[in-house]
Amino acid sequence: MADARHKAVLYEQFARVGKALASPKRLELLDLLAQGERNVDDLAREAELGVTSCSAHLQVLHRARLVTTRKQGTRVYYSLAGDDVAHLQAEVRDVAARLLAEVAPARLAYLGEDVEMISPDELLRRASSGEVTVLDVRPAAEYAAGHIPGAVSIPVSELAGRLAELPAGIDVAAYCRGPYCVFAHDAVRLLRANGHTARRLSGGMPEWRLAGLPVAVGEAQPASR
Repeated sequence: MADARHKAVLYEQFARVGKALASPKRLELLDLLAQGERNVDDLAREAELGVTSCSAHLQVLHRARLVTTRKQGTRVYYSLAGDDVAHLQAEVRDVAARLLAEVAPARLAYLGEDVEMISPDELLRRASSGEVTVLDVRPAAEYAAGHIPGAVSIPVSELAGRLAELPAGIDVAAYCRGPYCVFAHDAVRLLRANGHTARRLSGGMPEWRLAGLPVAVGEAQPASR
């Protein structure tokens, strides 16, 4: 018969991952890292954390082997340990949405009423024929780390002042960090209020990447007219 102590040790190893995920801010950090590699200062700013607090959260994730690190000069850069971590983070989110009634009102309070969506398949088809402008509304660094090929980069914070850069008379498909990211929702509302036909991509860049769809890297280029 197996020793109960050995069983306890085994399950304690499984629990290390669960314990690492048991923090709203650590889940948010994983969501940010699903966009690409980031340094501690960037992560702290995006997650609205002090650098010391952010580093402590990242160390918990690192001890659970959910993230990896590399050092460049005096900066430490963090990345997800693999696509399985991105899948795990998405599953935690999706299971919570299915089982917890509190998720829906929290989502509504944060994102507002949902906006019309476009599927990845339709986006690919229409973008290839020039029927839609694909708009990445994440910060420029996230665009550079990986984006939908051909996408125009206009961070949502700059969109109101750069609407003239979008081609006239062509539908817009906006995307951001994922289904619980407010950027694409806000972008679609702004675009529609200014006369554009716009939808948001169902999911976001992590879901696109995990589906094995094409990803480009590199700095943003000016929008073509």
